[in-house]
Amino acid sequence: MKTEQTWWTRADGWQPQAPGQLEQADLVMVFAGSSVLRDGDALTSLRKAHPGAHIFGCSTAGEIAGTCVRDDSLVATAVQFEGTRLQFAEVRVDQDADSRAAGERLAGALSHDELVHVFVLSDGLRVNGSELVRGLANRLPEAVSITGGLSADGERFQETRVIVRSGPETGAIAAIGFYGKRLRVGYASLGGWDSFGPERMITRSEGNVLYELDGRSALDLYKTYLGEHAAGLPATGLLFPLSVRTNEGDTAVVRTILSIDEDRQSLTFAGDVPTGSLARLMKANFDRLVDGAFDAAQTSREAIGSSSPELALLVSCVGRKMVLKQRIEEEVEAVREVLGNDTAMTGFYSYGEISPFTPNAKCELHNQTMTITTFSEKPLGI
Repeated sequence: MKTEQTWWTRADGWQPQAPGQLEQADLVMVFAGSSVLRDGDALTSLRKAHPGAHIFGCSTAGEIAGTCVRDDSLVATAVQFEGTRLQFAEVRVDQDADSRAAGERLAGALSHDELVHVFVLSDGLRVNGSELVRGLANRLPEAVSITGGLSADGERFQETRVIVRSGPETGAIAAIGFYGKRLRVGYASLGGWDSFGPERMITRSEGNVLYELDGRSALDLYKTYLGEHAAGLPATGLLFPLSVRTNEGDTAVVRTILSIDEDRQSLTFAGDVPTGSLARLMKANFDRLVDGAFDAAQTSREAIGSSSPELALLVSCVGRKMVLKQRIEEEVEAVREVLGNDTAMTGFYSYGEISPFTPNAKCELHNQTMTITTFSEKPLGI
């Protein structure tokens, strides 16, 4: 596997060089600020530089290149595989109710013969990520792993885009299927948030829309806990995600707010919040956030045989970025410490992360985690 990483900013253009040095790229991963994708100039340059490659990516709440995190830039990582085939698939979705069907259509568009892994990118505002994952899992072979994330729009929550064949579009979901026996894939998704306040029962919800906790307006309850932060909803809700578990003893998943509805007194989350589940508010613990990134890197590396991977895709949450602020690069530096300097690292800050917690676990939609997918074509032991 060979890689080339470049980035573009309005101030400096392409750095450290113009794209296209890797002449036979199979895939170009592109993560960019919403305004950069709308302008289109940098993306047009990439298509000209890599005419034979799949251009695959989305809008973000921050772009990762190595251990650097930027805003309103474009990061392009070109990859040339030695023994891995790729297949691209895309679908459109108009509303949350279509999310599971969209996942099934996406999985059905991919050939299943020798399929090893699927990496998926989705519109971050129009899609119920939990339903999308269920749809994918329903149609894909059980042995095929799934990771990915929901596209973002900074802290604005207005419009997200996914790059499909026609260009960056809203309401789009795209996937890359990885094929071949040579490729090894590792993955993990870990958080680092602390629970606070009492655990409450979700007494009224529909899919990913939450109305009541313990019979009380969920929006009113959130505003009570957020205090002075309530005026900044939905963005400030990222600082106080919701931990949700269906049954006693289950591993909780974290859900983050996408929007609020004052008239209906409801909160819309990136994934399901089922009626009857137990929910508890969470708050940030800085050291544990960085530790979560470190542990996710270790797990994903061990899954491919503990050798340094050749490529790592990092999908972290915009809420973590809001908490870590100017210290945001500490979590990607923690990943670098584990994976080593020879690994090409790229990724983005998202509205939701798609991955099993650990290898062999069920794939889930997460929020407020660092999700890492590692790839290697090297023989074991090298």
